[in-house]
Amino acid sequence: MSEKMVGMNPASTSAGRRTRTPSAAVGRELVAAAEAVLVRDGPGGLTVRAVAAQAGIAPMGVYNRLGGKDGLVDALLITGFDRLRAAIASGDEPDLLERLRACGLRYRDFALGNRHFYAIMFEGAIPRESNAGEVAVHAAAAFDQLVQNVEMVAAAGRILAPDPREVAQQIWSSVHGAVALEMKGLVLTPDPDTTYRALLDTLLRGLAV
Repeated sequence: MSEKMVGMNPASTSAGRRTRTPSAAVGRELVAAAEAVLVRDGPGGLTVRAVAAQAGIAPMGVYNRLGGKDGLVDALLITGFDRLRAAIASGDEPDLLERLRACGLRYRDFALGNRHFYAIMFEGAIPRESNAGEVAVHAAAAFDQLVQNVEMVAAAGRILAPDPREVAQQIWSSVHGAVALEMKGLVLTPDPDTTYRALLDTLLRGLAV
């Protein structure tokens, strides 16, 4: 059996013994392999065997490290929500209202640039009962980032948001709906980008002090 198959690092210790690949590194490799399979083969092609082959390990290694397909999907969802949170994090635009608008633009950029993640995060492309446990924590953190953005702009007196969480939900409902329609090819205007930017302008005008 090869070193990679048993999770061994080819680097040797001074005593000539092989060292095992750290568990965290193995986990990252498996998640990267799972993403590669998801992009290449779609949600239906995401299997333990396919991911193991992509990572160059025995299928049992996937079960040992992530608990099988459910664990793979959870790891991908966590990665997706973390990337979404990073995408909509507050930027460095000098004008805070423009900063909130840029957050909305980056939400669309994330969705269109990460369709494979978006499909499993929001479209049920891989059926599962619900986002629970650690996945739920990371999903909530992504939404909380939007809440923090709203709080910041409201504190500066640029928008009226007595309940920042409620306002954040309204913003998310609007941009998510617009993005979902676009990804399904259901935008009936000539230029979806122009329509989306106009939507953001309408939202911000409604919130502006």
